[in-house]
Amino acid sequence: MKNRIYLYKELFSYEKKIIFQNDEFSALTFKYASGIEAVKLTNKKGFIIVLPFYGQIIWDAQFNGHNLKMKNMFREPKVGNTIIDTYGCFAFHSGLIRNGCPSPQDDHPLHGEMPCAVMDNAWLVFDEKSLGICSEVEYVKGFGDHYSAKPQVTLYADSSLFDIHMQVTNLASTEMPLQYMCHMNYCYEHGATFSQNIPESAVTLRQSIPAHVKPTEKWLEFNEQIKNGTYQLNSLENDEMYNPEIVFFMDNLQQYQSQLEYRMHSPQGHCYLTKFTSDEFNYATRWILFNADQQVGAFVLPATCRPEGYLSAKENGSLILLSPHETRCFTVTTGIE
Repeated sequence: MKNRIYLYKELFSYEKKIIFQNDEFSALTFKYASGIEAVKLTNKKGFIIVLPFYGQIIWDAQFNGHNLKMKNMFREPKVGNTIIDTYGCFAFHSGLIRNGCPSPQDDHPLHGEMPCAVMDNAWLVFDEKSLGICSEVEYVKGFGDHYSAKPQVTLYADSSLFDIHMQVTNLASTEMPLQYMCHMNYCYEHGATFSQNIPESAVTLRQSIPAHVKPTEKWLEFNEQIKNGTYQLNSLENDEMYNPEIVFFMDNLQQYQSQLEYRMHSPQGHCYLTKFTSDEFNYATRWILFNADQQVGAFVLPATCRPEGYLSAKENGSLILLSPHETRCFTVTTGIE
């Protein structure tokens, strides 16, 4: 039987408070100095810190003594309108009516409206084997789109893997565009290697250069080496070459597998794992960045389309259209194997 504990902003203070505990789990509430509310969910393997009223961002994730998230410049989450205002998290929900890096012709912010959305409601949900946190927001614009989004993240007893879930329902009487990416900003570990249960040939280098990328001659030469096959980027070596970022696309995943598995093998001996289905996510991205301020080894970002903005998805036929009152659900399992 599932049980709920509803969360209210009055429960949160700068003093940490345990609001739930049993033999397997605990939930602790607090506020950052920025005023943003947070819940720390813990099991015997580690913990996640979730921002229940702020896009349900997963701010931190640590399991088996390893920090999963990227190196970044943020000591704590910051209040903002777009994800770049608080780009220090482990994971955020990118989308939902717009997603990715906008082209010069697009009119949406980087990664859309969902990452920093102010959530309406939040609650804990638990049973003997799991502890999760759910949030809910109603997005509505006069003469525009109208939807309900319900993100959820769930820990399991004695497990270093957890689930990230998103449910989207079109509440309008007309079709709604849908673009969604589960944007997990994994740590960068020098010497780590990648593997996945799709062919290496399916992992292709991004050809476009978004506005936020400022290429150098050295970077352009490195890209050419990858394009012509003289360099295979399947491990995190040559750190200095990933500034600016290197991005790979994986399209039409349904032609390869239904159950997709991606791994980043740490030179320390542990393995980061992400699993999802191609029925829900038919595209994926790999994002690598290394500089003094930010270091990311995002070995897979599951998505419904490439992260090249709304107009690109519309033009290439990867834009999903939700019928009135239609619901779509997405689930990603991730963590340390």
